[in-house]
Amino acid sequence: MQTNRDEGNVVDPALVPTLTLSSGAKMPALGLGTFGSDRYSGAQIAEAVEDAAALGYRHFDCASVYRNEPEIGAALRNVVEQIGISRDQLWITSKVWNDCHDKVEEACRKSLKDLQLDYLDLYLVHWPFPNYHAPGVGVDARDPHAVPYIHEHYMRTWKQMEQLQQKGLVRHIGTSNMTVPKLRLLLRDAEIPPAVNEMELHPHFQQSSLFRFVVEHNIAPVGYSPMGSPSRPERDRTPDDTVDMDDPVIVAIANRLGIHPAVVCVKWAVQHGHAAIPFSVKRSQYLATLQAVVSEELTAEEMGAIEGIDKNNRLIKGQVFLWPGSTSWEDLWDLDGNIKSAEK
Repeated sequence: MQTNRDEGNVVDPALVPTLTLSSGAKMPALGLGTFGSDRYSGAQIAEAVEDAAALGYRHFDCASVYRNEPEIGAALRNVVEQIGISRDQLWITSKVWNDCHDKVEEACRKSLKDLQLDYLDLYLVHWPFPNYHAPGVGVDARDPHAVPYIHEHYMRTWKQMEQLQQKGLVRHIGTSNMTVPKLRLLLRDAEIPPAVNEMELHPHFQQSSLFRFVVEHNIAPVGYSPMGSPSRPERDRTPDDTVDMDDPVIVAIANRLGIHPAVVCVKWAVQHGHAAIPFSVKRSQYLATLQAVVSEELTAEEMGAIEGIDKNNRLIKGQVFLWPGSTSWEDLWDLDGNIKSAEK
């Protein structure tokens, strides 16, 4: 555990902007992501969580598939018992993985046990498909049992999610990696609508139509990969990918403020109106990000300039979730407004 903090580094968490959910709950608009198990040990990530909490972070985005929830649970216990941050000051998110769509409560209870919590603030359906992929497989790998989105199946999963909230195991439920057509169906049929939708959001991929849809339907947007996912798995990289942090607009703003271009991307996210959950185990990075979101805002002109650099550049394409017979990652994302079936 890093213990060389000084009071000058600590940010008052009350200064961090929040998003108000449909329940009235306030979710910190900056969180620390914990997806890094392909590059960092659970112990390294847990150390970052504990240190980040001491510096002022209160929002931590976890998932069972990240394979580090037991280590993070020990860190969260230290946050409460040693640092003295009460549980109700924390916002902890986890997610049900694709292989547990038919046993959501079992998966949730395991995450609760691993994270050493009595409840989760938010629990998400990680992907809308029950499709499995082995760790480290290439983009051409296909689970022979993989299927496209089947709304009746998803609703069976969602009903289990609703039961978690009704039982008090989770405070809010939400979606991740959804599209407008899928969300329309869910909103039509759900007894408890999603409080949050987590999606890829960064200056080169602003998803304006999806963003407007969720906001108009009182669903809080949370953006992953807010810096453009520079450390994403090699399988997700394609020759057409762009680099947000190299964009001249982002670089110029960074130069004006004397900060790293990555921090500009996170400042844009929070001012844009969504929560950002960047991942880092490096104190210099997660501290700089935290300090930036409570400091001088980007100007209206700068926000407008960033709005103009959207390149519709999806970086987390999800190829490993495709079903046999599908030909492109685009089949996952309903780009023409229609949900793709196996026949298409």
